[in-house]
Amino acid sequence: MPRVAAIDCGTNSIRLLVADVTKRDDGTSWLRDVHREQRVVRLGQGVDATGMLNPEALQRTRIALADYTAILRRKGAESVRMVATSATRDAGNRDDFFGMTEAVLGVPAEVISGDEEASLAFTGAVGDLDPEDGPFLVVDVGGGSTELVLGTWDGVKATPKASRSTDIGCVRITERCLRSDPPTAEEIAQARELAGQVLQSAFDVVPVHEAKTWIGVAGTATTMAAIALGLPEYDSDAIHLSRIAKEKLVATSEDLLRLDHDQRAADPVIHPGRVDVIGGGSLIFQVLAERLTGVDELVVSEHDILDGIALAQL
Repeated sequence: MPRVAAIDCGTNSIRLLVADVTKRDDGTSWLRDVHREQRVVRLGQGVDATGMLNPEALQRTRIALADYTAILRRKGAESVRMVATSATRDAGNRDDFFGMTEAVLGVPAEVISGDEEASLAFTGAVGDLDPEDGPFLVVDVGGGSTELVLGTWDGVKATPKASRSTDIGCVRITERCLRSDPPTAEEIAQARELAGQVLQSAFDVVPVHEAKTWIGVAGTATTMAAIALGLPEYDSDAIHLSRIAKEKLVATSEDLLRLDHDQRAADPVIHPGRVDVIGGGSLIFQVLAERLTGVDELVVSEHDILDGIALAQL
């Protein structure tokens, strides 16, 4: 039973999973969490406007990664894989990031393509679901990008059929469009139009109409689920595999867009680092809900690209 560590460094957050991996005789794999943690470091702060990683953002990321390195070593991880996604793909000073991560972690971080990001997220997301509920459409609304991947799961192997990564996420759409607090009707309309335009490239290549089950992963989806469920505090067990009707999802987004920063911050299920961008992320889910006419609800999974990164180390 190897113990592995996976680190996902995105535009908004950096996350760690240390897990034991069991390979069953039937070919399936099972992860047992040893440690799972998320910190919002906003690595992609300003990247969309400047094309460069902010030195303060790099320092926040370095501090979190140093803590993660100590944790995974203390937990006895035998291998570690770190992947970096949207913010580092776009940054002109990305070498500063990679030099820092290798110095702290001891192994180089990998920049993965949007398609690989989508594939890993799909593998992580579908493992707890009934194969008969496929085809599955997994959507990961991140800080700088949104991935859509359609595929199947036979109980042993996840097989993506089509995927596309688009350059829109909760941080990008907020920095570009939603500048007021709360955002104005004009800003919301502009953001909705932008999301629709950018996501169209995914709809052009991913046959979303084939999806039988829609799955949302990562922080925007799980936060919206916590709000929609009316949880008094964030509860991963209650959120994992919860089902949110599309009408409730849209209503939750509209509520978030009406609130100002302090009102959002008062909700204990919204992570402090997500308070200023959750409205933008929820708006992307609104646009998706409008386009996905063949499904009635969103299944929210706490398992995502982190789990895929861990399983890929076998």
